[in-house]
Amino acid sequence: MSLFERIGGMDAVNAAVDIFYEKVLADEALRPFFTKTDMKAQIGKQKAFLAYAFGAQMPYTGKSMRDAHAHLVKDGLNETHFELVVKHLGDTLAELKVDESMIKEVADIAYSVKDDVLNR
Repeated sequence: MSLFERIGGMDAVNAAVDIFYEKVLADEALRPFFTKTDMKAQIGKQKAFLAYAFGAQMPYTGKSMRDAHAHLVKDGLNETHFELVVKHLGDTLAELKVDESMIKEVADIAYSVKDDVLNR
């Protein structure tokens, strides 16, 4: 069974992304990266990406992680910001009572794209 199915499917992904962005936008270190972002569109993209990354049987048609984050790296996105995002995602999943082993799987997925996100 995929992580997507074990985590609770699209309902769980939807809830997690909504809570996650509340945390991200409340974070003074991360909020500036989203001042010019259409958050409704961003949330939709994030839900589709996470569903795909967690193993949903659906194609991902969005930008590569490198292309999607290149402008943010130019604006100063760095490892500290990346770690904050991973922390907020983990905290969100813990808040939703996701098992610690699955939270670790999610973190492993995030770290697998870290170099692409940071354009290294």
